[in-house]
Amino acid sequence: MTTTTTETPPEDSRSNSSRRRWLREHSELGVCVMLLALGALVLTDALTMDVEITQRGPIGPKTVPIVVGIGLLVVAVLLAVDVLRGGRGEAEGGEDIDLSEPADWRTVLLLAGVFLGAAVLIEPLGFPIAGALLFWGAAYALGSRHPDRDPLIAAGLSLITYVVFNNLLGVPLPGGPLMGVL
Repeated sequence: MTTTTTETPPEDSRSNSSRRRWLREHSELGVCVMLLALGALVLTDALTMDVEITQRGPIGPKTVPIVVGIGLLVVAVLLAVDVLRGGRGEAEGGEDIDLSEPADWRTVLLLAGVFLGAAVLIEPLGFPIAGALLFWGAAYALGSRHPDRDPLIAAGLSLITYVVFNNLLGVPLPGGPLMGVL
């Protein structure tokens, strides 16, 4: 007669694996924490904003950031309640994407580089030039390969955006070396 013995894992091992399993099943709580932190950051920044110079009426520059910050906090709490009650996010699906393919990190990194470059160059070069580089770089990163057409479209979009914001809406954008020309 043979007897089989099964070893039970120590108590610490069982609690660690159950804790890991619980965290894996409730991984959406990480998104809740991120939304909560972002909401707190937006509210803190909005409430400490100095707006006495730009206040022109009852609704000032603090209003939208406060509403957005409160909205982020509410969404974080509602999502956390849903996750703790057993709600799970659905897997992303769509007819125009293939989920079996890996992410295109080249495009993501190119776009991130273009945005960071535009952010760095906007002050010394001004919005018209930095914006043109942003539009052209984004078009290239997303697959457009028309070196004769893309720079012209990017320059046109950037100039139109600059004129609309700076001249029509009264939102001052840095003009850079083109300040006297535009």
